[in-house]
Amino acid sequence: MPAAPTAHRVRSVLAIPAFRRLWLVTAGSATGEWLSLLALSALATQLASGYQAQSFALGGVVATKLLPALLLGPLAGALADKFDRRHVMVVCDVLRFGLFISIPLVGSLVWLFVAVFLIELCAMFWIPAKDAAVPNLLRRPEQVETANQLALVVTYGVAVLAASGLFTALSSAGAAFGGDAGETATLHVALALTGVAYLVMAVTVGFFIPEISGRATERREQAPGVLALLRDGFRFVAGTPLVRGLVAGIVGAFAAGGTVVGSATLYAASLGGGNAAYGILFAAVFVGLALGMAVAPGMARRIPHNRLFGAAIVAAGAALVLVALAPHLFVAITAVALVGGFAGIAFLTGLTIIGTEVADDVRGRVVAFVQSIVRLTLLGSMALVPLVVGLVSAQRVELLGRAFLVDGTRIVMLAGGLVAAVVGTVAYRQMNDRRTEPMLPDLLAALRRGVPRTGSGVLVAVEGGPAEETAEQAALLAARLREAGHAVVELDDSGRDRERWEAAVREAALGGARAQVLAAAAVRADLVERVIRPALAQGAVVVVDRFLAGLVQYGVAAAEVEPRELDSLVLWATGRLRPDVSVLLDRDGSGTTAPSLPGEEHMRVQRLLTRMAAAEPHRYVVVDAAGPASVVAERVWAGLAPMLPSPGAASAPVVAP
Repeated sequence: MPAAPTAHRVRSVLAIPAFRRLWLVTAGSATGEWLSLLALSALATQLASGYQAQSFALGGVVATKLLPALLLGPLAGALADKFDRRHVMVVCDVLRFGLFISIPLVGSLVWLFVAVFLIELCAMFWIPAKDAAVPNLLRRPEQVETANQLALVVTYGVAVLAASGLFTALSSAGAAFGGDAGETATLHVALALTGVAYLVMAVTVGFFIPEISGRATERREQAPGVLALLRDGFRFVAGTPLVRGLVAGIVGAFAAGGTVVGSATLYAASLGGGNAAYGILFAAVFVGLALGMAVAPGMARRIPHNRLFGAAIVAAGAALVLVALAPHLFVAITAVALVGGFAGIAFLTGLTIIGTEVADDVRGRVVAFVQSIVRLTLLGSMALVPLVVGLVSAQRVELLGRAFLVDGTRIVMLAGGLVAAVVGTVAYRQMNDRRTEPMLPDLLAALRRGVPRTGSGVLVAVEGGPAEETAEQAALLAARLREAGHAVVELDDSGRDRERWEAAVREAALGGARAQVLAAAAVRADLVERVIRPALAQGAVVVVDRFLAGLVQYGVAAAEVEPRELDSLVLWATGRLRPDVSVLLDRDGSGTTAPSLPGEEHMRVQRLLTRMAAAEPHRYVVVDAAGPASVVAERVWAGLAPMLPSPGAASAPVVAP
């Protein structure tokens, strides 16, 4: 389907009542998290006496909030997969309500630390349960990315502003009481409001979002024990290349981010700036993060998520190297924003991969494991980087006969950038299913635009299987779409267009294999420009028999055209037009073959299409092609129907020329 405007995608996701309520709960939880961080940090310093004790108390709050990830992160994910996720969320919110209320009542610094630890422990159980439930509330797999965008925007944007504004308003009101008593009362009110907010969220989740439970009671009762779930979860993470690459990439991305945060103050000083420069650099990271999350969906339409994730981390590492080499503050701000931008792309893409490609019964453990890795990597980087900077200190370097004094922060950032780039490459190799194609062409393709596409039409291709089988299923699908009220244009690639190709080869006496492939590309380019694009502009559903295989088979038969060359040729011939969704008829390889291709070559085409479907699952519906044609047609419709727009989008019936 053509790229929907952001506003339309957001409205379509928020139109789902269960997700809308959960999103509001997420907003409330994030606002309470930021508000409590401000209030707890201020209260901890008030409960301690002396500069050193206050500094310890301030750092202790942050360290205590991160400590549960060290101890019980994977266990939280196992419980999210073992028990009813809605019940887990309700219990955690009720406990957080009681703990927040208890802090001002007890009034002890020791209890504050204990309560913060228990609150974060609840959060460690709450977050995997919530994140693992989100894909089950949506209607289509491609909505996962938009849902993640909304969650990140509200968590790191709206909630931060709301919490800061509320804390400022409460502090201003507390100033009217005067003295330390007024400030303390303000902090107590902020914590009480946070507690009440969690109680409201518990009621909302418990009584108004039953869909979070997801799985049937019988399935939960038959689930293995917690220890078995933990063992299976670790085995899944270690044995699945996709998740291994995801974890490796996240370590690289957040190690790079931790390097920037941990050395930002000293780095700003090396640029001749003070606190103002530090503040600008800090803001640049978050501005870049927001921009990265904004552009990620558009890039994902041109690059598979698996490739985009690793590429973004490599780019973040390269940007960190640029930060290390920046000679002026302006260059540093731009480079830091790039680090944040690429990290934002990687973060959103990683969450989307988990939501769309990890099975529901193990998703909670994967989410918890990733959340733990994020916190541990960030904490470790922030703790170790200042130490390493101190050990490295400033170094004198001679270059071209001139001596330069290089600050330790730049050396550490340079090393961190190189490490992140290497880790990103490892993640890319683990997650990449299209190993025959280099990464650079995909990145250039993401920045390049083909022929502009207009209209609200949808291009559907039927691929795989023998030619007669794909033609039959394409015809049955077109008939079913017409019955459902869609304006349909049906194209048979194996008929008239093959005759045109044969005529072109015969009339021009094209004997070379590459020349014949180019003739096939010319026929396809004419079909796209003359029929497909006009039909899409009118809002039709265009059904094509073998949109890719029709060209792929020529390259395979020629045996002289490499897969990446053929892919580039397909993109050029179609003006970068790709099917919005491809139905891949899947067989075990032991059945019939297409009359136009020998059996071995037909299977090579099938394997190539299967690899492409694995690399871009959001664009493919893989259907078991075994059985009668009518049964296969029902499977095709069941897989395709949720991905189609409502019928009646076209203003009038569309007829193919």
